[in-house]
Amino acid sequence: MFLTISAFGTPGRPATDLGFLLHKHPDKAQQFSTSHGTAHVLYPEASAERCTAALLLEVDMVALVRRGKDKGRGGAPDAALAQYVNDRPYAASSLLAVAIGSVFSSAVKGQCAARPELPGQERPLRIEVPVLPARGGAALVERLFAPLGWTVTARPVALDERFPEWGASRYVSLVLEGELRLSDALRHLYVLLPVLDDGKHYWVTPDEVDKLLRHGEGWLEGHPEQRLITSRYLAGRWSLTRDALERLALARLAEADDSEAEELDNAVDEKEDTEERPVPLAVQRRAAIVDALRTAGAARVLDLGCGQGQLVGELLKDVRFTEIVGVDVSVRALKEASRRLRLDRMPERQAARVALMQGSLAYTDRRLAGYDAAVLSEVIEHLDLPRLPALEYAVFGAARPATVVVTTPNVEYNVRWETLPAGHVRHADHRFEWTREEFRDWSAKVAERHGYAVEFIPVGPDDPEVGPPTQMAVFHRHDQREAPAEGSEHDMHHKRDEHALHHKRDLHHKHGLHDKRDQRDTTCTHETPKEAEAV
Repeated sequence: MFLTISAFGTPGRPATDLGFLLHKHPDKAQQFSTSHGTAHVLYPEASAERCTAALLLEVDMVALVRRGKDKGRGGAPDAALAQYVNDRPYAASSLLAVAIGSVFSSAVKGQCAARPELPGQERPLRIEVPVLPARGGAALVERLFAPLGWTVTARPVALDERFPEWGASRYVSLVLEGELRLSDALRHLYVLLPVLDDGKHYWVTPDEVDKLLRHGEGWLEGHPEQRLITSRYLAGRWSLTRDALERLALARLAEADDSEAEELDNAVDEKEDTEERPVPLAVQRRAAIVDALRTAGAARVLDLGCGQGQLVGELLKDVRFTEIVGVDVSVRALKEASRRLRLDRMPERQAARVALMQGSLAYTDRRLAGYDAAVLSEVIEHLDLPRLPALEYAVFGAARPATVVVTTPNVEYNVRWETLPAGHVRHADHRFEWTREEFRDWSAKVAERHGYAVEFIPVGPDDPEVGPPTQMAVFHRHDQREAPAEGSEHDMHHKRDEHALHHKRDLHHKHGLHDKRDQRDTTCTHETPKEAEAV
C-alpha cells in the first residue's frame, strides 16, 4: 500500500522543510520494520518549490499468516487461500495507519528538535492515496475530510476498467489538498483510514479510546460525523464508543467554560478504584455454560474435553450439580486438573461429587451414558473435520445426555482481536474455526439426526456486524426419558447396576486417573440394584 505527502514552497518557507518535519532526509531512501511488513520512505522529488515524501508499506502476507506458530490453518481450502490472497497489501487500512504512527511518530506529535518553529506552521499540502477502501463510497469520504479543511477528490475505482458495466468497486482513489499543519494532516489519516475501511487488523481494547481522543484532539470534538467516526474506529464496541462520546462531550463543555476537563469531571475520588474491569472471555463462557445447565435442570454433568478442570471447578461451587465427571484424552491434563482442584485435600463429601476419567471422544464409551448433560467447551475445533462425525455419534448417538452444550470460536469475530494477525485462527491447535452460519448449519443437522432441538446463545459482546466472540449451542433431547435400547425391565436394572459400578470405581480414585482398562466391557456385576444405590 502506498501514499504520498507533498508540500509546496512559499516565500521564506522552502518545500524541503518537509524533511525536517518528517525527520527523514530527502537524499536518503530508508526502510523500517513493522509488525506486519517493511515500510519504505523515499522522496520522488525534493526542491524548494515542491517536495514529495512517499510511504510504501510492504505487507508480508506469508509471514502474516504463519506468524504465531502456524496459526493460519483454516477449515476449508478457500478459507486458507483467502488468508494469502486479499486486499491487505494494496489498500490503505489500519495497517497503513499503524505504519504512519510508527514511522512518522515525531511528526504526528508535532515535534521537531532541529527546527521547533516548523510544526506549528500551516503549509500547502497534497496527500494522495491511490487505493482506499471506502465503506460508504466517495460521498462518505467527502463528509469525513471536508469539515477538516481539505479539498477532497475521491474518484471511485472501477472493478475492472475493461468491463465498465461491472461498475465501481468499494475503493476510491483519494486526493486531499489544503493548507494545514502536517501533524494535523497525519492525525486525520491515522484515525480516518481505518474508519473508512471499517475494520482493524487487531482487537480493540479500552486503550483505543485514549488513542482516538489523543489523535482526534482539536478536531473530533466538533466534527459533524463524530458518532460514526467514534463507532467505527472502536470497531462498533458500544461500551467503548459510549465512553469516548462522553469524554468528547466533556471536552466540549470544558472548552466552552474555558476550563480543564478534569475540573468538571471531579465527582469520582481517584483514590478509590471504581473502574469496572473487563471480564475475561473464558470467565464469561464458563458462566454462560453454568447458566445453561441450571436452566436445563441438570444435576449429573459430563465435561468432555475438560482440560485442566476450570469448568469442573466452577460446577463444584454449585451444590445442585451432584455429580461432575471430567473426561480428557490427556493424562497430563487430568493430572493438572487434579492438582488445580486439590482433589487430594478435598473433603470427602465434596470429593464424592467429582471424578476425572481418561477417554477419547472419537470412540463410544459406555461410562458416558445416562447423564443429565454433557459439555463440549472449545473442543470441536481441535478435531480434524473428518473425525467430527465420530465425536458426534459418541456424544449424541451413544451417550445421549438429555442436554448437550457446545461452544466454539466465531471466526467472524477474529478481526476484532488486537493481537491476532489477519487470517490467523486463535490457537495453534485449532483445525478449523466456523462462521455463525457454518456452526448453525452443523448444529441443526446434528440435532435432526439424533432427535434434539437446538438453541443458540451468544457469549461475550455481541457485535452487530460480526457477532459474539464465542458461539454456543444448547441441544435438548426431544424425549427426556428414553427407554433402554432393548426395552425390557431387566435391561433398565442392568444399565443402572453398570452405572453404579462405574460410579463406585470413581469414588475409589479421587484423582480420577483411570487408564484405558476402565473402558473394557463391565456388564457383569455382583451387586444388586439396592446395593448399587447405597454406593
